[in-house]
Amino acid sequence: MPRSPRPLLCAGAKPEFVVTLNVTLMLTTVPDEDTAEKLASGALAQRLAACVTRLGAVHSEYHWQGRIESGEEVQLLFKTSPARAAELEQFIQTEHPYETPEILSWQAAASNAYGQWVDAETQRPIHV
Repeated sequence: MPRSPRPLLCAGAKPEFVVTLNVTLMLTTVPDEDTAEKLASGALAQRLAACVTRLGAVHSEYHWQGRIESGEEVQLLFKTSPARAAELEQFIQTEHPYETPEILSWQAAASNAYGQWVDAETQRPIHV
């Protein structure tokens, strides 16, 4: 939902108000490009995300079952509306090949135009 307008002041400028909207950013890592494509295309097809950015290959080191492991992974950053965030998280949890997938999410203030676009693109399809 829209946040309260906040004044932006530049030297010598009149106060202006900018309306921002919240979007939810959700990050996960997957083992390979095929899995990245599957999660991204599935989330987009179901309108659970307006955009999915592949942040690329990363090298992760982590504790797992009493040992320190490491491996190459692909990071994905999903942009969704707060209204669809829980459904997106459930989709990632269900479709992810890891037993305990990394799913991190946070709210970000977006420009009004971008926030409206994310909201519009993540509307549930209407079936008539």
